[in-house]
Amino acid sequence: MQALLALGLDYRYGGNSPVTGFDCSGLVAHVYLEAWNIRLPRNTGAQSKAGMPVSLAELQAGDLVFYDTLKRPYSHVGIYLGDGKFVHSPKSGAQVRIESLKSTYWTQRYNGARRVEPSL
Repeated sequence: MQALLALGLDYRYGGNSPVTGFDCSGLVAHVYLEAWNIRLPRNTGAQSKAGMPVSLAELQAGDLVFYDTLKRPYSHVGIYLGDGKFVHSPKSGAQVRIESLKSTYWTQRYNGARRVEPSL
């Protein structure tokens, strides 16, 4: 998956390329454009309205997963990989990494998921 190519890249606020680094929504926008030629909005709030809602039980690889990490809903986004894992660019001083949806930190902050599919 395209998102795995970004593993280990530095977080950068406002970053949206492998050269500069990524913030969470920049990573998502970049991956969707490169992998599926889908242009997503650049910020997490707008991305949370893209596509269709999907339940946690119905998650598929490529779905967007949203979290409240700044005491406001939909303040963080990642890409579901399957097997209970997602990839994201977490915060300043960190790097793009894979984490478990099932960890206490993430289950307490989960806001929902969206599926964005290419237009035919």
